Amino acid sequence: MAREREPGGLDLLILSLLSEREMYGYEIVTELARRSDETFMLREGTLYPLLHRLEKEGAVAAREVKAAGRPRRYYRLTEKGGEKLSAREAEWARYSSAVNAVLSGAHA
Repeated sequence: MAREREPGGLDLLILSLLSEREMYGYEIVTELARRSDETFMLREGTLYPLLHRLEKEGAVAAREVKAAGRPRRYYRLTEKGGEKLSAREAEWARYSSAVNAVLSGAHA
């Protein structure tokens, strides 16, 4: 399924991960891949623009920490991000319910 056709795109997945704990970019990529059995394999060129947009919208906040001599940027969910996550979860529930209704009717 094309990413842009999914309700909320990747926002839902990223916000969900960040609702659990603060993470840095590579950690987000690896955790998303691990949990999805490598269905979602993001590249930096996809992840960082998404994180920057979410940060600009106020859904996530970031802080830099020096790690092994180079700064590592950690992202966390904000209150506004929690609200956005709830809205995206509701959209996904409606969408997946509608898809399942169509699929179950096709097999009847």
